[in-house]
Amino acid sequence: MELNDGEEEEEFGFSRNYFLAKDLAASGKKSTHKLSDINLVDEQELRAAASNIEPKHEKEIVSLTDSYKSLYSRWVFMLRCGFGLLMYGFGSKKALLEDFASTALTEYSVVVINGYLQSINIKQVVITLAEVLWNQCKSKRKTPSRNLPRAQQPFNSRSMDDLFAFLDGSELKENDYFVCVVIHNIDGPGLRDSETQQHLGRIASCSHIRMIASIDHVNALLLWDKKMVHTQFNWHWYHVPTFAPYKVEGMFFPLILAHGSSAQTAKTAAIVLQSLTPNAQSVFKILAEYQLSHPDEEGKYLYIT
Repeated sequence: MELNDGEEEEEFGFSRNYFLAKDLAASGKKSTHKLSDINLVDEQELRAAASNIEPKHEKEIVSLTDSYKSLYSRWVFMLRCGFGLLMYGFGSKKALLEDFASTALTEYSVVVINGYLQSINIKQVVITLAEVLWNQCKSKRKTPSRNLPRAQQPFNSRSMDDLFAFLDGSELKENDYFVCVVIHNIDGPGLRDSETQQHLGRIASCSHIRMIASIDHVNALLLWDKKMVHTQFNWHWYHVPTFAPYKVEGMFFPLILAHGSSAQTAKTAAIVLQSLTPNAQSVFKILAEYQLSHPDEEGKYLYIT
C-alpha cells in the first residue's frame, strides 16, 4: 500500500513532533518537589472525616445482598459434596458470609477467622477446630460413646501432624458431620504468607472440615498453585459483588493519605525488600550489617563506573 504525498508529509510531521517533544522534555527544568514535602494529615483525623461521609445506594446494596439468599441452599449442598466455597467480587462480603453461617449452617459448628487482622496464630486455629470437632462428636446422640476415640493428651500439646490427622478422620468413624470454617479475607495480611496458606490448604483438605472464604486482593490467585486450588481447597467459585464498604476490614489498614508511623514505614521498607531479587537483598543485607557495626562512621560517596 503506497502513501500519497499528503499522507507522507503528515506521517513525517507526526514523527518529527514526537522526537521534538522528547528532546524538550529531556532538556526542560526538573521539578524539585518531593513526596516528603506533602503535608499529610493525621490518620485519626482522616478516619474521623471518612466516617462522616454519607453512604450512598444503601437500599440497592441491601437488595443486592438479600438476592444472594436464594443461593444458600445450593451453597450448603456444595459443602456437603465436599467442595469449598470461595466468594469474590467488589465490596465487603463479611455480612453476607456471617448471615449465611447464622441462617443456613445452624446444623453445623462454625469457626470464624478474620483474615484482615495483622497477625493470626494458625496453630491456635487448628487446635480450636480440633476441640470444636471433638465436642461436636460427643454431642451427637446417634454416635455411641464407645465409637468415640479417647483423647490421650490435650489438643494444645499435640503436634500439627497429629491435629491434622484428627481433623482428617483417622480417629473418627463417622463422616456425617463436619466443622465449617468461615474465613473473611483469606488473602489478608495475617494469612498471606506461603507457610500459612499451606496450613490452610491442609485444613481444607481434611474430611471433617468445610471451608467458606472470601478474597478481595487483586493478586489473591497468586497465593495458590494448581494443586492447592483443585486438590486441597477444592474451590467452587461464586461471584457475589456486594458493593458494601469495607468498614471493618479497613480499620486495620493504614490510610494512604495519612501520615505514616515509624512502624508502618519499616513495614513498607520490608515489603520493598521482599520484592527485590536475592542478589539485591544480599547487597542490602551487607550494607545494613556494615552500618550497624560502624554506627559512628560517616557516610561516603560511592562512584560506580
